[in-house]
Amino acid sequence: MKITDIKTFCVFTFRTNYVFVKVETDEGISGVGEGTLEYKEHALLGALEDIRRVLIGQDPREVERICAGLYRDSYWRVGPVLQSAVSAVNIALWDIKAKRCGVPVYEMLGGRVRDSIRMYANVWFAGAKTPDEFAAAAQKAAAMGITALKWDPFGKAYLTMTHEEFTQAMTTVEAVRGAVGSGVDLLIEGHGRFDIATGIKAARALAPFSPLFFEEPTPPDSLDALAEVHRRSPVPIAAGERLYSVSQFAEFAAKGCADYAQPDVSHCGGISALLKMAAIAQPHYLALAPHNPSGPVANAATLHLAASLPEFRILEICLTDVEWRKELTDEQVVFENGCIRIPQGPGLGLSLREENCKKYPFQPVDLRHYKGTLTDVRPQGGSSTYFTGL
Repeated sequence: MKITDIKTFCVFTFRTNYVFVKVETDEGISGVGEGTLEYKEHALLGALEDIRRVLIGQDPREVERICAGLYRDSYWRVGPVLQSAVSAVNIALWDIKAKRCGVPVYEMLGGRVRDSIRMYANVWFAGAKTPDEFAAAAQKAAAMGITALKWDPFGKAYLTMTHEEFTQAMTTVEAVRGAVGSGVDLLIEGHGRFDIATGIKAARALAPFSPLFFEEPTPPDSLDALAEVHRRSPVPIAAGERLYSVSQFAEFAAKGCADYAQPDVSHCGGISALLKMAAIAQPHYLALAPHNPSGPVANAATLHLAASLPEFRILEICLTDVEWRKELTDEQVVFENGCIRIPQGPGLGLSLREENCKKYPFQPVDLRHYKGTLTDVRPQGGSSTYFTGL
C-alpha cells in the first residue's frame, strides 16, 4: 500500500479557516485529517506541501515511523506550524489504517471505555455584551440540555485589568451563575491573558462561583508562571492547548501546571502524540479535556480519543458554527443527556465533500481575543447548531 497524493483544503468559516488534508493511496482507500491553525494558514499549507513531497510512495500504515521521521527530519522541530501539519497527516493515516481493517479508529487504540462523552459548550453567547445578555444566552443554552458552558468574560484585558474591567468580568460570571443555577458547570476562559498577580486575583474572585476550571490564566511562554498561579489558585486550572510536543507536555505535568490538560489533536502531533500525552497524564492524575474548537475532522479524531482514554473527562464543542459547516463533510454529531455520542463506522466515521470545501475559499481572519471578543460580530450567512438531538 502506497501514498499517491496529499490534497489540502483551506475553508473559510468566519472564526477561522479550516485546513483539511486528504491522503490518497494506490488501493483506493483515503484518509482525512485536520490541522486548522488560526491566523497561520498559509504557513501551514506550505508545511503540508513540503510533507507531501516526502510522503509520496510511503506505506501509510506505518504511522509511527512516518510521523517520527517528519519530526526528526524537520531540524527546527517544535512549533505550531510543523506540528499542525504533522497532526493533520497523522490523523489521516490513522483514518486509513482503521478503514483498511474495517473498524473505527478507537478500536485501533485499544477499544472503547465509553459510548459517549460529556460536552461543554463554547460559542453559545454570540451577540452578548452585557451581563444580562450573557445570562439570557446561558439560560437558552441550558434549556437545550447543555450542562457546562465556557466563555471568556475578560473583554480586551491583557496582563492586568482596571478595576472597572475586573468588576464587569465578575458581574458577568455572577449573572450567568444566577441564570443557570448550580446544575450547570461554568468554565472560565483566560486565553493566556494575565500576569501572575492578576491570574491569582482572578482565580480567587472566581471561587465563589465554583467553576469547573479556569483556563489558561497566564501566557503560554512560561510554564513556571502557570505553575505558580496553579499553586495559589483556589479553583481548578486548565491549560495545555499551546503545547506542541510530548516533551513539552512531560514538563507541563512534572511542574504541576494544571488540574486539566488540554492538548489539541490538530496541533500536538495528532492522535499518536495525544496517546503519549495521556500516558504521561495518568500517573500524575491529570484529567484530560482536550482543546477542540476547530472543524469536523478534528472533532471526530478527538471523539475517538474520548472513546478510548479513561483519563478523558469532558469535550469542548462550539455550540454554533457557520451554516455551511454541514456542507463540508458528512459529519453526524449526536447529542443526548449533555453528552456527545462516539461516532461509529470505519475510520474516523466521516468523509470530506471536496467540491463543497472549494466553495468557501480562504479569507483572512485576525485574532480578536485582546481587541474585543467574538461577541462583537456575527458570521455572515448566519450560524446554527449542528447537533442531532438539539
